[in-house]
Amino acid sequence: MNVILITACPSGMATTFLAARRLEQAARRRGWQPSVEMHGELEPPRPVSQADIDAAELIVVAADHVPEPQRFAGKRLFQASIAQALPDPAGFLDRASREASEFSPATEPTGGLSDAAVSSGQKSIVAVTACPTGVAHTFMAAEALSEAGRSLGHKIRVETQGSVGAQDELTEEEIHDADVVILACDIEVDPTRFAGKRIWRTSTGSALKKPKPTIETALAEAEVESQGATASGGGERKKSVKEKGVYKHLLTGVSFMLPMVVAGGLLIALSFVFGIEAFQEEGTLAAALMQIGGGSAFKLMIPVLAGYIAYSIADRPGIAPGMIGGWLAADIGSGFIGGILAGFLAGYTAWAVTKYFKLPASVESLKPILIIPLIASLVTGLVMIYIVGEPVAGILAALTTFLENMGSTNAVLLGILLGAMMCFDLGGPVNKAAYTFGVGLLASETYAPMAAIMAAGMVPALGMGIASFVARRKFSEPEREAGKASFVLGLCFISEGAIPFAAKDPLRVIPVSMVGGAVTGALSMLFGAKLMAPHGGIFVLLIPNAITPALLYLLAIVVGALITGLGYAAIKRHSEEVSVGAASQA
Repeated sequence: MNVILITACPSGMATTFLAARRLEQAARRRGWQPSVEMHGELEPPRPVSQADIDAAELIVVAADHVPEPQRFAGKRLFQASIAQALPDPAGFLDRASREASEFSPATEPTGGLSDAAVSSGQKSIVAVTACPTGVAHTFMAAEALSEAGRSLGHKIRVETQGSVGAQDELTEEEIHDADVVILACDIEVDPTRFAGKRIWRTSTGSALKKPKPTIETALAEAEVESQGATASGGGERKKSVKEKGVYKHLLTGVSFMLPMVVAGGLLIALSFVFGIEAFQEEGTLAAALMQIGGGSAFKLMIPVLAGYIAYSIADRPGIAPGMIGGWLAADIGSGFIGGILAGFLAGYTAWAVTKYFKLPASVESLKPILIIPLIASLVTGLVMIYIVGEPVAGILAALTTFLENMGSTNAVLLGILLGAMMCFDLGGPVNKAAYTFGVGLLASETYAPMAAIMAAGMVPALGMGIASFVARRKFSEPEREAGKASFVLGLCFISEGAIPFAAKDPLRVIPVSMVGGAVTGALSMLFGAKLMAPHGGIFVLLIPNAITPALLYLLAIVVGALITGLGYAAIKRHSEEVSVGAASQA
């Protein structure tokens, strides 16, 4: 039988592709001839041809709606959510074969919602997700919110603000019609377009692990924010500001600094292709690459870090004094520690001037362009020059000297600590603290800790992939598919690939991941590995001299991944089948 299989998940991530592959395999085992159409954000969809549609005896749609439904008018069609297809593709196809009926676009199924839910209980929700690096948590949280919102009977649209910018961007009409706005963001995003709307703020981690409670709480407790008061409101929002504000401001600065670090580090590495000291000869390509990477990108790292910490605190008025303070920190030699202090000093000074410095209405417009930049920059600059700069420069110099001259024992101990931190919470606060430490040291040309951090961060996801392959009988079919995806994510330095496994079995997955990560971090430091760029995973090896020594660095990763993978394969119990979305349904 000729069959067309169509899959689409709300945010177009891994579930789309995993479901398509599993349905295709199940169809072929039946002797069917499947044609597959996948809808996702990672690449444009490739619609099935009209010839395939004409020849098809059955259309199976694993999605919340039928894409371009007019194509299938008059064909036998079955449609249900992708969450029903993934755990049991064979049963899903059996059901499709039994229940498919002649399709009319005017009577397209509602995705399993009752008429009452569609007509009365349905709410319109818009959301934005954003994490500091904009890679995994951003999209996984978006997928979790989308699936949870639809399962609760609501209309939901999620915009992701990742490392490549905004995707699936919300329209003005969607925002206008929304009953509530959910900002699941670990960094500051521009809230001005949501003025007058009920807003609920939370973290990407909370949205990923508890999507349904997040939506239900948002609908019940979200409040309208006063203009400019992006940190006011009720419930979790108040808690976030009081207890997590400093952390969020720091991560905002780090997220804007990262592209500078990556670009600068890789350009410096490229200059080394011509020889470690080739850049010293003026007029050469090596010198030009070093000027772009080290003389420009790395020089801007600390001002950008400080500027966007201040931006997170005080909005746009904080950028200028923050960058000025950051430049002074770099110029004085207080490095990333001084840049962080300058960012917070500039941000809170600008915020205080905005809130407490009152002017007559006739000259109020001068405040953002004259008064705030002048006072905040003056205060920040004087404090950095006369109070903070020199002591912090001395502390940073001592730290750098210690790291450069520490013996193998101390290096191994530091590698163990950083490696275990990277694997403790898979993208959470402890993981981000270790990562921020390593990124900051790149500004002072200390590359070894960053190498240990990235190597260890790859271990949990790689280990889960290895375990699901070695001990196949202990893993359900969806878990084995998740293991394949986890392995690929691990190669890309995305620790979050292990989250589905950690969510289901945290007392085994997290300790065994920490052991593997600690061993990898220790070996990386023992081998003296140095990393020029703080992201990219195994693919950074394609850039000559970006990682040295490359083979020993690979050995450290392999050893840690095998410890984690084989260790978990040994201690894991046989379990009931779970879906790949276990993390998002927790």
